[in-house]
Amino acid sequence: MHHRLRHALAAAALGLASLAATAASAAFDFVALGDMPYGPDAMSGPAYRRLIDQINDEKPVFSIHVGDFKDGVTPCTDELFARQREHFQRFDGPLVFTPGDNDWSDCSRTGEDPLERLQALRTLFYPADRSDRSVLSLGRKPMAMESQGRLMPVFERYRENLRWWHGDVLFTTFHTVGPNNNSDAELTALRGEYLARESANAAWIRASFKLARERGAKALVFATQADMFRRVDSRLPLRLRAGFGTSIGSTLVPLAVASGLPVLLVHGDSHHFITDQPFVDRSGRTITNLWRLEVFGQPRVHAVKVRVEPGTPEPFSYTPIWNALSADPRR
Repeated sequence: MHHRLRHALAAAALGLASLAATAASAAFDFVALGDMPYGPDAMSGPAYRRLIDQINDEKPVFSIHVGDFKDGVTPCTDELFARQREHFQRFDGPLVFTPGDNDWSDCSRTGEDPLERLQALRTLFYPADRSDRSVLSLGRKPMAMESQGRLMPVFERYRENLRWWHGDVLFTTFHTVGPNNNSDAELTALRGEYLARESANAAWIRASFKLARERGAKALVFATQADMFRRVDSRLPLRLRAGFGTSIGSTLVPLAVASGLPVLLVHGDSHHFITDQPFVDRSGRTITNLWRLEVFGQPRVHAVKVRVEPGTPEPFSYTPIWNALSADPRR
């Protein structure tokens, strides 16, 4: 009897472990969007808020806004920052935001100090107000995440670089901005900021791959703002811009290859919905475990629902969320 009981308990334990593994590997959806809203609220606000309502109807596990919550010529006022934060709080689920160039580095166009605006943005959108090592996302039901600024004291200022798990998939944001990551900015201070930020980005990306390896991740997703490619000739492979050589060219791409895991890179900046595998190795061959998603952007006020199916050879699929109030539905 005792022997049978022991076998029964062992079988039950195996069953529970199997159920836990199945739950951890279950398919799920998240939403990606960016480069919106642009222009006065009276013009762009209704369509953007309608899109948020549609995203809420989809009930994703979380959403990611990949930056540029304003255009590049509207003043970067505290009032505008506050209004965009209110938009993020309209999301029923967690909302993660990574900054774009319009949100701070282009503020010099309207006579403001970009580095002061970056600090203001960090203070408002990435508050460090928890006693533990985690931070909270935006959205009505925020989720706990890890911040580079809390985990790596040498990179304390980079509180916007975030990571979190959903099941067996590790998500990471890192801070790049279009068009060339400020590597060629006119302001000396911005070029210096670029070098320091890219060093932080590379360290954060390396840490994510290390964590994924240690915890047995089944896939990784990275999100950033900038379109890192320079289009030279449509007949040739895309070429990486110089400003992304550290974080992407010499860090994310080789680590993705070495990991063998499915990796998705989500970005905005160029305002076109694209899903492809544009990264190549030194011999010019496509890196087959590295995908990218570029999201819509103004005037295409749509979003993308990403289905993730961990443990499958191609775990990422994409469905546009078409916004009937956009000026160009289904384009």
